[in-house]
Amino acid sequence: MPLVVMCGYPCSGKTRRAEELKAHFEETTDRQVHIVGDRALGVDRNSVYADSQKEKDTRASLKAEVERKVNRDNIVILDSLNYIKGYRYELFCLTKHAQTPHCLVHCLTSGEESSLWNKNREAADQYSQDIFDALVQRFEAPDSRNRWDSPLFTVLKDDVPPLEAVSDALFKRKAPPPNQSTQSQPLSSTNFLYELDKITQDVLMAIFNAQKTSVPGDLISVPGATEKVELTRTVNMAELRKLRRQFISYSKMHPTEKTGQIANIDTAVPKIRSQWLKKGA
Repeated sequence: MPLVVMCGYPCSGKTRRAEELKAHFEETTDRQVHIVGDRALGVDRNSVYADSQKEKDTRASLKAEVERKVNRDNIVILDSLNYIKGYRYELFCLTKHAQTPHCLVHCLTSGEESSLWNKNREAADQYSQDIFDALVQRFEAPDSRNRWDSPLFTVLKDDVPPLEAVSDALFKRKAPPPNQSTQSQPLSSTNFLYELDKITQDVLMAIFNAQKTSVPGDLISVPGATEKVELTRTVNMAELRKLRRQFISYSKMHPTEKTGQIANIDTAVPKIRSQWLKKGA
């Protein structure tokens, strides 16, 4: 169920700490423990981290693998650099959607220490010095004041890992509640999206075409609406499409059984309808 996100410089001991956590969880719980990381994906570090697109694809693959394995029965440990705070935020949102706790374990070392450990590795496992230096420079340190970096456990080279504290953070803490941005809303009917797309497109075209023969202040008939719409200014197609996308996004989160009322949805979302149908702004 919970997710442990490892974080730190290259060659800072993340994999060793991940294995220690895995052994502890397997000894103290009856849950399956999965380690997801660069090694499991067979990542060629020097090739991937030298190419921004390859690195982006690798992060997406790691996130997808975490998403597949996170459930109410498993413990997932993500053993990778996880050095970008935006990526750690995405992982936090993933745990909110899955309604499971998470924590961050930061293996804190100096750049000099990690560089020495890198040089002592077998050649096939080493980062090139240029790649190593670039990753250290780009590293965005976690901050426990950020909810996506909390709870945060910082582990130094010679520290005994806080195994019990990590367990408490995962098993004795409530999962973050899902919010509208991370929770899928059930659609109210099987053809809701089709009807929503069709009706809003009809409304868009009716307003756009009516402006060719009208002036600001005229009343425009809208298909499916019982009221006419008054435009206070001319609205171009790009603006209408933008407003249509906003209305569709809102409607997906607040679906209605009465698809015939989509064009005339005054009382449910007056603010959006006012923007979408009246002012176009």
